[in-house]
Amino acid sequence: MAWLGTAELASAVSNAGGLGILGPGNASGDWVRQEIRRTRELTDRPFGVNIMFLSPFAKEVVEAVIEEKPAVATAGAGNAGPVMARLKEAGIKVIPVVASVALAMRLARSGADAVIAEGMESGGHVGELTTMALVPQVVDALSIPVVAAGGIADGRGLVAALALGAAGVQMGTRFVCASECIAHPNFKQRIIQNRMSRQFAAMEKAGVPPEDLEAFGAGKLRRGLIDGEMDEGSLMAGQISGLIKDIKPAREIIEDIMAEAREILLTLTGLPVPAAPSVGAKRS
Repeated sequence: MAWLGTAELASAVSNAGGLGILGPGNASGDWVRQEIRRTRELTDRPFGVNIMFLSPFAKEVVEAVIEEKPAVATAGAGNAGPVMARLKEAGIKVIPVVASVALAMRLARSGADAVIAEGMESGGHVGELTTMALVPQVVDALSIPVVAAGGIADGRGLVAALALGAAGVQMGTRFVCASECIAHPNFKQRIIQNRMSRQFAAMEKAGVPPEDLEAFGAGKLRRGLIDGEMDEGSLMAGQISGLIKDIKPAREIIEDIMAEAREILLTLTGLPVPAAPSVGAKRS
């Protein structure tokens, strides 16, 4: 959710009962400080910040996170191990993204509080295993909570992830079409393959080195997501895009997913399905 995981969206998700995550992408440490402070103005609930270690500003983002102390730091596109101790000393829960069992085990030994097992169905930098194959293997290998990610956009995906042993789910693509997301309307209407993605796939198939692929994509993400350039911009989204049919507030997205999951679980157990309370509603 680089460029899209702003204070508006993160606070809306947290206010609705989820854990909103700020997505700096290649943004600077100053941007992270500003967004953390803006998020605190919009919600009094916990939220997190994602640290992308491929970013040229990764070190200053880490410093900004340690200074501002959000509840959670997620981490991907690199190894969070070297900064794990400092983040935890600041009272921050550290939840790295993993695409293999080996990496999950290494980060668990380094002190991760949980991991996000992200399958290849997701949008972004991922590995080769599918969510269904990866999640149960990571669950079996670790004693810390595992969050499932990749290809999840509704209550069915949530129930499936829980059945695989996950403690919860992470969703990105579904929230592109949240009302609070600042993505360009063109992108919200067309989460599709475009010319740039076909060029990228052809280069990858031809064996173009990873550093050249990174250079080819540099700057194109903002052009697609924020500026709305549908052909030349990068439209990073997961395989679950085909399930997204509407644009609505983050609260409605979460409430609908929870209600559907609850109904499915009760149906599977043969129990009657009572009316579901709203997410975040006060319970006696």
